[in-house]
This record gives sequence, C-alpha cells and structure tokens, in this order.
Amino acid sequence: MGGVIASGIAIPFLGTALGSFCVFFTRRELKGGVQRALTGFAAGVMVAASFFSLLLPALEASADLGRWAFLPSVAGFSFGMLFLLLLDRVIPHLHMNAEKAEGPHCRAKKTTMMVLAVTLHNIPEGLAVGVVLAGLVSGSVEISVGGALALAIGIAIQNFPEGAIISLPLHAEGKNKGSAFLGGVLSGAVEPIGAGLAVLFASFFVPAMPYLLAFAAGAMIYVVVEELIPEMAAGEHSNIGVISFAVGFVLMTALDVALG
Repeated sequence: MGGVIASGIAIPFLGTALGSFCVFFTRRELKGGVQRALTGFAAGVMVAASFFSLLLPALEASADLGRWAFLPSVAGFSFGMLFLLLLDRVIPHLHMNAEKAEGPHCRAKKTTMMVLAVTLHNIPEGLAVGVVLAGLVSGSVEISVGGALALAIGIAIQNFPEGAIISLPLHAEGKNKGSAFLGGVLSGAVEPIGAGLAVLFASFFVPAMPYLLAFAAGAMIYVVVEELIPEMAAGEHSNIGVISFAVGFVLMTALDVALG
C-alpha cells in the first residue's frame, strides 16, 4: 500500500516536471491553437475526474442517508467552489494570454504572476489526489487501488501540457532555460504537498470523506469554468479546444473504468 500511495503522490508531479522539461528542446512558445488544444484537453480530464473519481464515490459513500444522500455532495461541492473563489480573490495571478492580473494589486513580475496562476490551478488537483488516496488508506469509501492510480495518471497527463505552457513563456520572457524549468516545476509543487498532508491525516478525515471528495470536485470544476473553458474558446477556431476537451474527457473516463 505504501508504494501505491507514494506513486499516487509522485505521478502527477512527474507530469508537471516532464512538461516543464520541454523548455530544454523547444525554443518557441506554443502557438495559440496548440495552447487552446492543450487547455481543452486539461479541462476534459478535470471534468471527468471530478465526476467519476470524486462525486460518484461521494454519493456512494452517503447511500445510507437514503433520500438525503445528495446532501454531503451538494454541500462539499458548493464549499469547494467558494474556496477557490476566495483564493481567486486573495492571490494575485495572471492567466495565460491575459493583460490584466486578477486578485489584489501586486508589483510582482508578469512571469511570477503566471506561475501563481498555475499554482492556484494546481491546488484543487492536489486536493483531489490527496483526498482519494486518503479514502483508499482509510477504507471509508469504495475507492480501489486502480481507481486512485487512474486519477493520479489522469492528472499527470493533463499536467504535462501545463508544465510546458508555463516553462516556455518564462523562457520567452527572458528567463534562462534552467530557471524556466524550475518555475514550471515549482508551479506544481503544491500538488504533492497537499496530497501528502491529506494522506498523513487520513484518519481524521474519515467522517467527512464524502464532503471532502465533493469539495475537491467543486474546486476542480471552478478552475475549469473560470479559467480553462474561456482560454480554450478564445480566438479563432475554438472548435480545437472543444475537440480536445472531448478527447481528455474520454481518456480520463476510459482510465477510470479500465483501472478502477
């Protein structure tokens, strides 16, 4: 079990690191169409993971509540959305292709604000992996080893383009390749930290596991709707993002069913 937990924590972070490593052999920034495709793909993975890996187990774990079985999922999902809304307001960050930063006024460099934006994006992913692994450790919800690894692999797959999307612009803005790579890697560091803490305190989360699963789902859906969907639909030929969304959704669904 220890190996499974370690793998579940490390795999998503490895995806970010490998994506960031692209800066060493790719000189140019990603074209708009490629960025939209990768963003749409990430959105599809996150939506499928939110439903199959988080909300469904939350509903199943609350089945003994009868007609009120929806309550933990509704409450957790709502608080997850509100939590990311709060972070979105209090953390200064700059979305991809945006000219104006969001959150409180900050004099930080554009590149720093971009890293903060991706870090904010990665918080719910770390929560999702951590809560699912905590559920696996505690045995309080019906989560299989395969299901937990499917989520970790799915998050890692969509983290790969995220790493490239952050490291390549950092290099284009004047950072050397080593610094750009490090910036991309650090943007994903919040994921293993959050996942590790969730596993460490798994026994304390048992009574609230359905709420926490839905909380992570709500946080992920907030990122998809507030950030990824607008970015994948920006500019001309937005159907590229839609098609990529479908590919990401189908791939994550297949992983969850095949491994779960």
